[in-house]
Amino acid sequence: MSLDVKRTYVVPDQTAQVARAIFPNGNPVMRLYDDLHRVVEDRDFADLFPARGRPAEAPARLALATLLQFMEGLTDRQAADAVRTRIDWKYLLCLELTDVGFDHTVLSEFRTRLLAHGAESRLLDATLKLARERELLKGGGRQRSDSTHVLGAMRTMSRLEVVGETLRCALNALATVAPDWLRACTNPTWAERYELRASEFRLPKSQTGRRAWAVQTGVDGFTLLALATADGAPPVVRDAAAVETLRRVWVQNFLVEHGPAGDRVEWRRNDQVPPSGRYIGSPYDVEARYASKGATVWSGYKVHLTETCDEGTPNLITNVETTTAAVSDDATTSTIHAALAARGLLPKTHIADTGFVNAALFVDAQERYGVDLIGPTRGDRQWQAQAGAGFAARDFAIDFVQQRATCPAGKRSQSWTPALARGTTPVIKIKFAVSGCRACPLRPQCTRARTARRAITIRPEAQHEALRVGRAREQTADFAAEYARRAGVEGTIAQGVRSSRLRRTPYFGQAKTHLAHLMTAAAMNLARLLRWLADEPKARTRHSAFARLHQLAA
Repeated sequence: MSLDVKRTYVVPDQTAQVARAIFPNGNPVMRLYDDLHRVVEDRDFADLFPARGRPAEAPARLALATLLQFMEGLTDRQAADAVRTRIDWKYLLCLELTDVGFDHTVLSEFRTRLLAHGAESRLLDATLKLARERELLKGGGRQRSDSTHVLGAMRTMSRLEVVGETLRCALNALATVAPDWLRACTNPTWAERYELRASEFRLPKSQTGRRAWAVQTGVDGFTLLALATADGAPPVVRDAAAVETLRRVWVQNFLVEHGPAGDRVEWRRNDQVPPSGRYIGSPYDVEARYASKGATVWSGYKVHLTETCDEGTPNLITNVETTTAAVSDDATTSTIHAALAARGLLPKTHIADTGFVNAALFVDAQERYGVDLIGPTRGDRQWQAQAGAGFAARDFAIDFVQQRATCPAGKRSQSWTPALARGTTPVIKIKFAVSGCRACPLRPQCTRARTARRAITIRPEAQHEALRVGRAREQTADFAAEYARRAGVEGTIAQGVRSSRLRRTPYFGQAKTHLAHLMTAAAMNLARLLRWLADEPKARTRHSAFARLHQLAA
């Protein structure tokens, strides 16, 4: 489809007359045209379309309709209906009153085009560019980050349901692309066994019956895999995505024991399956993952939002990261800084909760990006620190030049060994001599080891010093005042949940889910810019009448 980049947009006279009669002072949708000048133009998407072909629906209109769709939490059908029926939408899109708009599938095709060309962040970038042009956004200053869970579009299933539904999904997919081949390879028993959705309501109740059902399903799945990958199988069968998913799920859930009597399929124990970060919990979304945080348990994704929080400018979302649910927050901190650096929007101060900070990130943020990362550090969980009366690692004097430590009793360490904690994190293991610790009068406060030998583990010098400074800063009033700003990002998450269903994705796959999060952020930025231009003050933290009563009394 070709694109006419010379198309101009002016509100038709009749549309403007009716819109002004209904909204004399305008409304937020109309003000996107009046105050923000439509945000995007067709030329902003010229690289997504070929030079020849039948004329495409104007991408600027599709982009604006998409932004309005996420601003109001509408489905594609509802958004297409709004284009046909709502006068304020016609005003923004510069359509005649009699214009019938477009089919709802065009919106899905537009999102697919953005993903296919790596342009998923283009609308968010357009809102940030608009704010910069009006001097409402710049690098430096303060920004804050937080994350929240995102429920996947699929249902959460048990392991037995996963394997049953995966095989059923593969059979249905092959029945569509190669019906004759599949009919010749299977029998009516399979049709009866895998016709209905795999559900705990239909599974055997006894452990023996459930294991037998799992093994039988495993045998059937391996049989189908063998047939699908045989030399005589049609290419459309061998290349089917559902067959590859079946293979991966079977590897994760079944073992094949080779013996003289032939191969035997075994159901893996729970401790033999991969961790949640790799385990496929649904054949319909192989990227979604299971996770838990406190009392919240979900399968799906996680979204990380970063926004500005300076006085005198609107709070605008500057970066959005979408990860699987199993990814920890601190795994995204450096990614956030890299993305902000690419946009020229690195803050001077970045405020986040404990999940986003650690010793290595304190150093990385300062040395690589010049960002002061602020957040509560994780506490020392060793019993000496928890007891309060014992000698924790922080009570030892560390000399990195001489590579030795001195304990509170004045004894020097015997060994200094660089190592890797959990195979990935560089640390230094320091041990003291058994002879010195055994006779020490302070030993009960220092170690409970049977060998009477104290050992401590510390980070490399830069990280150790950053952690020491960070923990000392946490005790100051300035830190409490600065960190209090972080709470505002929770309001941003709440706004996204209410307006755009931020915690529920209607899409399968991380890429489409991330696109939805970017659209949500862009829509929220536009709403905030309109409120700021209308001189609407920022909302302040609400306090109940009872709390205000006691605040006044104090």
